[in-house]
Amino acid sequence: MRLIIILVEPARAENVGAAARALKTMGFSELRIVGSEAHLQPAARYVAHGSTDIIENAQRYGELAEALHDVDFTVAITARSRARYRYYATPQQLLPLLEERRQWMSTAALVFGREDSGLTNEELELADVLTGIPMASDYPSLNLGQAVMVYCWQLASLAGVKAGNSAIADTGQLDALRRRISALLAKLAVADDRKMADWLQQRLGFLGQRDTVMLHRLLHDIEKKLPE
Repeated sequence: MRLIIILVEPARAENVGAAARALKTMGFSELRIVGSEAHLQPAARYVAHGSTDIIENAQRYGELAEALHDVDFTVAITARSRARYRYYATPQQLLPLLEERRQWMSTAALVFGREDSGLTNEELELADVLTGIPMASDYPSLNLGQAVMVYCWQLASLAGVKAGNSAIADTGQLDALRRRISALLAKLAVADDRKMADWLQQRLGFLGQRDTVMLHRLLHDIEKKLPE
């Protein structure tokens, strides 16, 4: 499974350099930058120290959605207080979650937000699963480079591991399920129930392949019973 690290609007070149160093140290190589050119500053290369190839090969995008154009599964890192979502995976829980998905998905991304304000609610909605680092207190918090290192260390066993044989065939299955559920809620005239809609969308990211397939079958049976 390819694991891509995405930094959204990083302000400090030193943080980008530290993130690149974390990637290289833990065996990862793909870095994407959204809405920033901090990685082009000399300080980024200085802090990267031995991982300047990560900086040089980093891809830049204008919006997060563009950076996720070829990603099958998206994990967003956020502080609990900054999101309305209630379901979070800890860094430890992410490893088995992604290990299961590498059997039916080829690409995953970890998205890190701005140093001062994190990710917006609109950006969080692009994620399949949210995660946060449990800390003893709200302050001091980890800086961007430290946060990237925590996740790269936790997921280091995924570096260089190829996707399973079924990955190509099943890619897009989760996105299709999201669209199908949204369409069903609209047809049932309950799409305005944001609490229920959010709960459904949030839980989908935790489903395994078998659960996803079974839910597709259930929705198919429900759709057949509904009037045209």
